Amino acid sequence: MGGIRLAPHGVPDSRSREWSITFGDLDDMSTTLGWYREGGPIMLFILLVGVAGLAILVERIYVIVFRSKNNGRVFIERIIQLVRAGKVEDAIKACTATTAALPDMGLLILRSRSRDESDLHNVANTAALAVLPKLTHRLQYLPTLAIAAVLLGLLGTTLGFRAALIASASSNVSASLGFGHALTPTAFGLIVAAMLTLGRGYLVNQSESITEEIREFSARLINALIDRPDVRLGHR
Repeated sequence: MGGIRLAPHGVPDSRSREWSITFGDLDDMSTTLGWYREGGPIMLFILLVGVAGLAILVERIYVIVFRSKNNGRVFIERIIQLVRAGKVEDAIKACTATTAALPDMGLLILRSRSRDESDLHNVANTAALAVLPKLTHRLQYLPTLAIAAVLLGLLGTTLGFRAALIASASSNVSASLGFGHALTPTAFGLIVAAMLTLGRGYLVNQSESITEEIREFSARLINALIDRPDVRLGHR
């Protein structure tokens, strides 16, 4: 017989189960490809928009989450303690040991030769102009790509409706199937837009968290350099 080969006691053997799983995966893949083809040529343009947005997300996640973010609270307390103990060189070495955003800010302030408060604030403000834009670079492209994906999806749906109406008018065939296929580009565009929007929201949240730590760090570091009492935010 051509069915699933049974082991003793009527249980399918492991090889049969493996073939069943493989054929199931192929069926899922063919279904996905079939759904993609239903949308027509416009699906390729939506896919390209999604790939471009995904590339930006991956690059920004690497820069913001893996490169710029570190254990900020622990790092801040360590550097402040070193500076207040007069170990400025040790604090500089600690800042040069990593490429995260907080150490970059600390390094620029610590290497300032002046110990005048106004000069240090000027250095901190200038350093912020150099460090902070790196966190939000290219994030503004993601909303634009999300909108483009939705608009392309609507364009594909409009063209699909038009083709379905023309086909039904010329052949007296119901247009319901064509209308169903025409909705595929809009669905795909919305999926891409949702992915890009959620990714951007996560990255903006992470960059804002780093920005707040940088502002606290620069203020407390300046106080430590001029020997002013420390203020620990959120503590008494």
